[in-house]
Formats: sequence, structure tokens, C-alpha cells
Amino acid sequence: MIRALSHFFSWIFLPLLMPTYGLLLTLYIPSEQINLDKDALFLLNPDLKKTLLYLFFTFSALAPGISFYALHKRQIISTIDMENQKERNIPLVIMFAYCLILYLMFVFKAPGNILPRFFYALPLSGAIVTGSFMFINRWIKISMHAGGAGILVGYLLAFYRDQAQFEFWILIAAVLASGVTIASRLYLNKHRPIEVYTGWSLAVLITFLCNAYYPFIAK
Repeated sequence: MIRALSHFFSWIFLPLLMPTYGLLLTLYIPSEQINLDKDALFLLNPDLKKTLLYLFFTFSALAPGISFYALHKRQIISTIDMENQKERNIPLVIMFAYCLILYLMFVFKAPGNILPRFFYALPLSGAIVTGSFMFINRWIKISMHAGGAGILVGYLLAFYRDQAQFEFWILIAAVLASGVTIASRLYLNKHRPIEVYTGWSLAVLITFLCNAYYPFIAK
């Protein structure tokens, strides 16, 4: 039973889905910004919300997922789970590339930060996190599941910091989801504790700083 639940949570909290989860929570749950001069995510045009969600889901989940499946079919990676440490380099490069493409798309198609800064900062933080993971993967099989959970928590922390009103339970739920994800990866013996805790902590730190201080961090 516990093993089945661990597999279930590993799929529900796939790292590729975490940016989309974060945006869904901040776009559709009522919030009120401290700085009223800037556009609140909740008050954006509904059609614009759908377009932005579509872009994020395509570049952070759908396209990388199809790419990983193609790598598996060509036997470049032995499992979709990417259990082999050396096999993770190409998938990490792919994730880095898609995050960077999405960031540059926003920079050039919506220049001058005309959108709320989170739409620029979130894919940029994804690129920085995956780039860091590529470097660290030379020594330890750092957990991408834990990294995805860390991205969600870091993003929500940065978003919450800017809000005069936002549901605090969302942050609690994100932290609990992180704990469930980390526990599942450890129970399934996919990672050592250092690999999940390092992945989560690094992703939280990078994502929070990037989303809290963009565009300064991009200069």
C-alpha cells in the first residue's frame, strides 16, 4: 500500500508539472497585492491567463515529456524515471533549454516587463535550477522530484511576499506536498537523503531569490 502511494505521489508531483501547479494556484485563487500599481495575477484577463498557462504547460511539461519519451524509445535513457545518474545529463540539458526558450520568448515577445514579473522569473529560475543540477549531477544523483517541489515552494514564497492578502494554507499545502514527494522518493529507494534535501533546498533558494528580486537578478 505504501509503495503504491509512493509511486502515485511521484507521478502526481512530477517535477515537470510543478510550475503549472504554481501558476494555477496564483492565477485562480483570489489575492491582493501590496503594490497596487502592478497587475495582480488574479485580476488578469481570463483569456490571457489561459494563454500563459498553455505556454507554461507546453514548455515546462508537455514538450520535455515528449522529449524524454523519445529518448527512452531510442534507448538513450533506460527508464523514464532516469534512475541512472549519467543518463540524466541529456534530460537536464533539455529541461534547461525549454526553460530558457520560454524565458527568452517572454523577454522578446512581451518586452519591458509588461507582464507581471513572475512570468519572466519563473522560467528563468527553472533554467538556473536545472543548470545547477547539471553541475551537481557530476557528484550526486540530485533529485529532480525534490527540485520540482522546491521550485513550487520557492515560487509561492516569493508570490506570498508581495501579497497583502493570500491564502496561507496554500504555502502549508506546498510544503506538505514537498514532504510527501521527498518521503516517496526515499521510500522507493530512488535517492539518498543528501540528494533529496540538497535538491529541494537549492531549488527553493534559487526560485525564491529569482522571483522575489527579478528583474534585478537578470541584469
